This record gives sequence, structure tokens and C-alpha cells, in this order.
Amino acid sequence: MRSREPSRKSELKEISHRKPGDVSLRRPPVGTGRLRRVLGVPALYSAGYGNVGSSIYYALGVVVLVAMGATPIALFAAGLLFICTALTYSEGATMFPEAGGSASFARHGFNQHVGFIAGWALLLSYIVTISISAYTISPYLGYFWEPLKTEPWLGTALSMGIVVFLICLNVIGVRETAFVNIGAAIIDVATQALLVIIGLVFLLSPGIVEFSFSQLADNMFGSGNWPTVTNLVFGIALAALAYTGVETVSQMSEETRLPHIRVPRAMIMMMFTVLIMFSGISIVGLSAMTPQEMATDWARDPVAGIANAFPFAGLKAVFEPLVAILAATILLIATNAGIMGISRLAFSLGHYQQLPAAFHKVHPRFRTPYISIVVFGVVALLILVPGLFREDITEIFSNLGGLYTFGSLLAFAFAHASIIALRIKKPELERPFKLRGNIKIKGRELPITAIIGLVATVAIWLVILVVQDYSRWVGIGWMAVGLAGYMILRWYGRRRSRLGLVE
Repeated sequence: MRSREPSRKSELKEISHRKPGDVSLRRPPVGTGRLRRVLGVPALYSAGYGNVGSSIYYALGVVVLVAMGATPIALFAAGLLFICTALTYSEGATMFPEAGGSASFARHGFNQHVGFIAGWALLLSYIVTISISAYTISPYLGYFWEPLKTEPWLGTALSMGIVVFLICLNVIGVRETAFVNIGAAIIDVATQALLVIIGLVFLLSPGIVEFSFSQLADNMFGSGNWPTVTNLVFGIALAALAYTGVETVSQMSEETRLPHIRVPRAMIMMMFTVLIMFSGISIVGLSAMTPQEMATDWARDPVAGIANAFPFAGLKAVFEPLVAILAATILLIATNAGIMGISRLAFSLGHYQQLPAAFHKVHPRFRTPYISIVVFGVVALLILVPGLFREDITEIFSNLGGLYTFGSLLAFAFAHASIIALRIKKPELERPFKLRGNIKIKGRELPITAIIGLVATVAIWLVILVVQDYSRWVGIGWMAVGLAGYMILRWYGRRRSRLGLVE
């Protein structure tokens, strides 16, 4: 479906009706354009699952550091929040099929300022997604060459090289990267399903002691394995790291054919897949090894630990290299999905003058937001630099996880609040996908899932803020810098408008 460009006559008419002091928010500057609508359900699902499905390869290790034997419970609780969030994004993305995600919803539901705050928090989560996904590739490849797992500087250097490669690939175009995503996502789903099935067969086999129900119960509820209440709540907060792809699908709605149909389908497919896979893998993982083993020897590559624990040499010989290759591939897709998402978000913020207009420019040949891709890709590279010099990779890893949840949960909270606000302020808007299960207040239908999602995300975000020092100070610092830059940009825009310099 080809969208029509506004005519020059309509543009001039719009300009002539502006009042003094108005800031131009509609007409893109010279050198910008529209993104191509080339994506279908397979591309949306694969990009989203490439992000969500990949997170189990590192999130399982991050969560077990805190939640210990309660890791499956923490992942399940976070999964319920993921369902509420996915449904909220389905309604929002079909109402406003444009790049921006929660920033777009907040702009429509509240105003430009709230939209920027949501967008800036989301930018942080995308940057960390790029960094942590790339950072986790090397320990899995360490199966083939051990120094990639044991030498932090070497693994970090490889991760940085991968980010540079994907920056170049994304500048070339989204269609090429979507083809890679689809193939790898299919293989990943099949392999994860096989791991779960084999693990469950072992659990039901009385002769295999390592994968027995008694071993699982001891690893979950045994002495020293069950977390404190504070750690359990913090574990649920960190488990939000496992559900990172919902924003990616929403960001790509502007490049999707028939988004009102295909975005909800991709969301629902992804929702069911990840809940089944994550529940199964976490249970199999704790039947294969103790929480202490997973949190130390296999913290950065927990799924490799599951394959290593298989009792038969033949299965280990097949699954250990398979998991290594597949994890590296799907984490590569997650890194790529982060770059795609952050570039489209910056593209949208640049269009609405929430970032400098340069971020809205597209490449004259490839029609991709190349400036956004390069700038924020470089920021993700800078986050990886400490890994070249520090030996404590577990601390770097857990800090990245906490920082991601700081940004993503804040963005999710704005998304839920925006959908509720739109139901109150603009009930007449067309909603191709409307959430069911509503409560009526003063004649307005408010979605229960969005209310639950809002309360839960705010509560968990506050836990992160209180418990983890690194996320608190870096996250607050990021938001403060963004708000200061935003105010300067708005002041500059108003000044140019008063001087008659707005195009």
C-alpha cells in the first residue's frame, strides 16, 4: 500500500495558517522522507522474537543471580506483565502506525513533553539492548574458542566489531536485515522447543537422576536456594529484561503493510511463543543445575549450561555446538533489532522536533534513517568500552540488565497511561484493535489490562530505583541530560519561529 506525499499546495496552505510562535511539527525538513512499507507478519514476528527470544540466553543468568530457585516464578510473573504490555502496544500501534512506540502514544495521549520523556527512556533501553545482546555473543562462541569466554577484553572487542557491522548493514536497508531475521528466528524457535521437550522427557524418566522432579524441587525450594522477599521482588523486576521485543514490533509498524491487521497478529504469536519457551527453559535449567552453578559458571551463557548438563554424550555432542551457534545468531538478531528500533524511534522524535531535525533525515539512496543509526550505534559502542578493561564481567552484565529495566519499564508505564488517557480524552478515535475486558467509569471504557500494566510497571520500576545504585544514578543522569537538551531545543525552536526562520 503506497502512501501519498502531501502536495506542495497543501504544504503552503498549512504554513499560511500558522500563528506567530508556532513550532513546525508536521512538515519534515528538506532531505527527509517516508520509510518504506515492506514488512509483513513474518518479518514483524521474527524481529520481535529475535529480541524477546534472544533475551532468555542471558536473562536467565541475570535473574538467577537474585531470584535463585524462584527464577521460574519471577519469569512467569514478568510474563503476565508482558501480556498486558503486548496488548497495550497492539491497540496503540494500530491506532498510530508510526515509528515511536510509547513515545508516539504519549504524544497523542498527553502532549509533546510527555512524549519526549517516554521516548528518551525508550532510547536508553534500546541502547542497552544493543550493548547487552552483543556482549553476550562471545561467551557462547567460547565453546569453539575458549578465550572468547575467559578473556573479557577479547570478547568485548568482538562484541564491538559486531555492532559496527550491524550499523553498516542497517544503513543499507531494512528488507535485507528482515530476511536474515526470519530464517534465524525459525531455527531458534525449533531449537528452544527441542531443549524444552528433551528436558521434560528427562524429568519424566525415573532413571535420570540429574533431571528428576526431586532435583528440581531441591534446586527451587531447598535450603539456601529460595530468595528473600526483597530479592524475589527484585528478581521479578530483572525478569522484565526477558521480554524486550514488544517495542520493536511497534516501532516497525510504520514500515508494515496493513499494520492494523499484521501488528496484532505478530504480537499475539510472539506472546504465546515466549511464555511457553521461557517457562519451559527455566524449569529445565533448574532441573539440570543448581541456582549457584547457573549464577557462577553459566551466568552469561545459561542455555549452554543446560546443553552441557545433558546426561548422554551423543546429545551433548549435538546440542552444545548447536546452542553455541544458535545463541550467537539470535543474539546477533537482537542486536540488530535494537539498532532498527532505536533508529526508527530517533527518526520519529526528530520529525516532531523532540530531537534535532537531522535525526529525521533518510539516506537518499537506501531510504533509511542513517544519522540515527550511526549516532546511537556509537553510543552503544561506548557503553561496551568498560568491558575492555574490567575483569568482573558479572558486575558489568548485571548493571546492564538493571539499566535496561530502568528505561524499558518507564517507557511501558507511559504506554499504559497513554492508552488509558486516550480512552478518556478521545473515545471517538478509530481503534482497529481494541482491548477487551473494560470497566466503565463516567461513560468511558478503561482497559483492565492497561490499568494492571500501569500499576505493575510503576511498582517494579520503583523497586529498581531503590535497590540498584548503578541503574538509579545512571538512569536518572540519562533522563536529566535528555530533559536539559530537550528544553534547549524547544527554546531554540521557539526563538527561530519568532524570527520567522521556521521552514
